[in-house]
Amino acid sequence: MEEESPEEHLFKDQDCSSDLLRQLNVLRQDGILIDVTLCTGDFEIPCHRNVLASSSTYFRAMFCNNFMESCQEKVYLHGFDSDILYQIILYVYTGEILITAENVSYLMETASMLQYVKLFEACSMYFQDHLTPDNCLSMIRLSEILHCENLNKKAKAVALKCFPKVAICEELKDLCALELISYLGDDELCGEEEQVFEALMTWIRHDLQARQKYIQDLFKKVRLQYVHPTFLFHFIANDSLIQSSSTCRNLLESATSQMFSLYSPSTPGIKPIWHVPRRYSCQEFLIVIGGRKNNQQTTRDVLLYDEKTNQWLSLAQHPVRLYKASAVSLHSNIYVLGGMPSSNGKSQVSTNVYIFSLKLNQWRLAEPMLVPRYSHRSIAYKNYIFAIGGIGENQEILNSMERYDSIYNTWELMANMPIAVLHPAVAAKDQRIYLFGGEDIVQNPVRFIQVYNISRNMWFRMETRVVKNVCAPAVVIGDQIIIVGGYTRRIIAYDTKANSFVKCADLKDRRMHHGAAVIKNKLYVTGGRCLTSDNVIEDSDSLECYDPETDTWTSKGKLPHKLFDHGCLTLQCVPYPNLL
Repeated sequence: MEEESPEEHLFKDQDCSSDLLRQLNVLRQDGILIDVTLCTGDFEIPCHRNVLASSSTYFRAMFCNNFMESCQEKVYLHGFDSDILYQIILYVYTGEILITAENVSYLMETASMLQYVKLFEACSMYFQDHLTPDNCLSMIRLSEILHCENLNKKAKAVALKCFPKVAICEELKDLCALELISYLGDDELCGEEEQVFEALMTWIRHDLQARQKYIQDLFKKVRLQYVHPTFLFHFIANDSLIQSSSTCRNLLESATSQMFSLYSPSTPGIKPIWHVPRRYSCQEFLIVIGGRKNNQQTTRDVLLYDEKTNQWLSLAQHPVRLYKASAVSLHSNIYVLGGMPSSNGKSQVSTNVYIFSLKLNQWRLAEPMLVPRYSHRSIAYKNYIFAIGGIGENQEILNSMERYDSIYNTWELMANMPIAVLHPAVAAKDQRIYLFGGEDIVQNPVRFIQVYNISRNMWFRMETRVVKNVCAPAVVIGDQIIIVGGYTRRIIAYDTKANSFVKCADLKDRRMHHGAAVIKNKLYVTGGRCLTSDNVIEDSDSLECYDPETDTWTSKGKLPHKLFDHGCLTLQCVPYPNLL
């Protein structure tokens, strides 16, 4: 590699190129050494061929090949806006151009045709910096016309993320059928299926005569199995346009059969719903509700854990402090049932049912239970919630069970369980509710499983020496019901198909009064009370995760505080920007 000798110095004039262009522009303005004039309509722009050919491959091809323009004094450019072309020529000579909301579309289109790549990219960045739910759909269309991948990618991301706002803007009504079908069918669409349905119906009704023929193709993009049953039953099923299409009626019939029937999918006459996964935008969140916080008074806190960020978020507090209430999730809402309100006076066992909406971050009352109860178990199945056993208002152990219909907001008593037990592990799978173990009236652990057939409203009992759990949660992963601890470190999985138990990797501590929930087929265990080797009871703030595939446990950090006797559940929903 050659080096400068002491007698040599390489001089670099950083301003030479820009000074040269400025002087060339002065010559152009004065008409000196001009050898070509660009003409658009009646407007003429004097230029230098060598400057244009050096700045653009479009002009290089025009002037450096054997085209007739290479020797013409005047070159006519048809289809160009005179003012926009003049601004671009000034940009070629000065390196400067003012991009505004009024001219950016024309500048980008002209830059694309004349092959000014940097100006094209600058216009693209202007659009990207000014993307909104109101203009993202038109930006997608523009980017596809001009083959601008960066703008297309970012505009689509905004359209998918901000779907609730995009769905009510006027631009949506201007999409063609294929554009709307592609948009509503995207897995990344961040919206609820009810909003998807309302968006397609708004689009169709905007030009009913021309668009009604697309209803069946659009309706297929609504993932009906994830629509709230009340909305499906009261709005979609009664829509005259849906009823006018035989394809839509068949899709609707399949969805409603699965959603409203308590019978098995294999029952004759009921066809299984087509398998369509939830949209990727739908996330699973771990929710922790109430419980005894730091061994103090029962707390009203509601905490959300996002496993993607490993962070906890405080939600709206529960309206009252409840001792040993139960909590379940159903249709992206949280239900808290019964319990005993904590107060200075005499506490009465509650029949109240509170519903929490993550979308609104608010609590409201639902229809109360028929029987006041606390220390009970609750489980959700399809559109129903079952409240099972517990302790009644006279401190008796209950063997009663009642069922809540979330569509009609009503309760009804169901068949009593064979044996009243407290603190069993409870799970629902394939039209059956399983109660594992628990303790009897004299607080002795019981060694049997009570099974409730939901469709037949009948109970039966299975004896087993494997079960010996008290104050343990249970979760469902695949065909297995996993029972987590319960005054023991043992984790056992009950295979509902094979009717057999499998032992899993033990907990680190003997655990009770803890919570458990499933996120992405992994078991999360929260808080509880631990029994040490010295038989000392300690409250826990641990958050641990069990992977059934590897049969291993990992720590996920800690809860914001020590907690036990709390509600712990998974909530599947679209994340709302105002909360998350």
